[in-house]
Amino acid sequence: MNPEPPVSLWPDPEALGPVTDLYELTMMAGYFASGMAGRRATFELFVRKMPEGRAYLVFAGLEQAIGDLLRLAFSPEQIQAIRRWPEFGQLDPSVMEALAAVRFEGDVWSVPEGTVVFPGETLVRVTAALPQAQWVETLLLASLAYPTLVASKAARVVAAAGGRSLFEFGARRAHGPQAGMLAARAAYIAGFDGTSHAEAARRLGIPAVGTMAHSWVQSFGTETGAFEAYARVFAENTTLLVDTYDTLEGVRRAAAIEPPVRAVRIDSGDLGTLARQTRAILDQSGRSRVQIVASGDLDEYRIAELAAQGVPLDGFGVGTELVTSRDAPALAMVYKLVELEGEGKFKLSPGKKNYPMAKQVFRRRDPEGRFCGDQVARADEMAEGEPLLVPVLRSGRLVTGLPSLECIRRRCREQLAALPDRLRRLNAPPDYPITYSELLESDARRLMAR
Repeated sequence: MNPEPPVSLWPDPEALGPVTDLYELTMMAGYFASGMAGRRATFELFVRKMPEGRAYLVFAGLEQAIGDLLRLAFSPEQIQAIRRWPEFGQLDPSVMEALAAVRFEGDVWSVPEGTVVFPGETLVRVTAALPQAQWVETLLLASLAYPTLVASKAARVVAAAGGRSLFEFGARRAHGPQAGMLAARAAYIAGFDGTSHAEAARRLGIPAVGTMAHSWVQSFGTETGAFEAYARVFAENTTLLVDTYDTLEGVRRAAAIEPPVRAVRIDSGDLGTLARQTRAILDQSGRSRVQIVASGDLDEYRIAELAAQGVPLDGFGVGTELVTSRDAPALAMVYKLVELEGEGKFKLSPGKKNYPMAKQVFRRRDPEGRFCGDQVARADEMAEGEPLLVPVLRSGRLVTGLPSLECIRRRCREQLAALPDRLRRLNAPPDYPITYSELLESDARRLMAR
């Protein structure tokens, strides 16, 4: 377990109270005004359905989410601003005072980061005073959905690469600077080897990787001069971008650099043909140890295609397709009330049904150690298999230290190795079996009848 406090990626982590939807704040104020602030509520976070083209998900983002809950508060300036909004102008001053003083003091159970998960099963369970449990909805969804989306995409890329090196290059394509840091972390959890995001590397201890831009080459009078200058400064760490002008000529010039550079990168063109020609030029020049890295709008399908063709590429830089998850850019993650003062709560909306009562998820394995099915049960019952949700916060305090990023990465690797072979294929159908206990089913029937 990591003895360090959770790493926050916010510019001001001490004033996150209003980082939410307005209706969370109005409901909180309404609970205080209606005398309901002391009622104990349980909400659960889960994914309603699998994104198109996915057979499994990798849960990520928990460390930052928990760190935010531990620090969650309103600044005096924020309370003053909220008090001036029309929705809050007529409230009794005591309600705003209660809002200003609120902190998250509840319990949180969660599946560990790096766990392979599926739709319909509880991922996070929050039990707290009703205003507190309501307050954290938007923040938890925003903190967990995007990292889970990117980690799930990254795991597919790792599978496609077949052991070749992978580098996250998406900072400039992410939907905002903070998203780039979240994506770098999520990709590393799923098995990427490094990131080009300098601050993510510094803050999170992820290996920093990078080459040069075409502008470096263009800034010199000749391509050879640009290569020599870069290699002179960075010595054995040099990776040269060879496709600014003529790719194969660029390779020949890179092959002539003394001492030999570490790698060359190709960012455009017919990567299969160019990689084979590049390998031949490097080998003929006595540069058999110089590696070839490819980039340029790569995704898991293109990487799998190149790998299947036996193209001599040693690694891939993946950016836009990873950090935007372009083929499945949204995750249907939701946060729903399931219990209030011990009484089950649920929805019957078409396509949005959920089960009442606090829950646990049990995972079974076959004799070879592969996952063979999950059962969602009530939190107070036992079932066959490993219980996935573990206590993280109790009364607003960490139960134990959170795992280090390396521990999360190792767990993810072990989880992915335990997937059934059919689910690891890129076009696998989402057919992992999820069942619900008879006690949950009977609770739902009883409440519906009532």
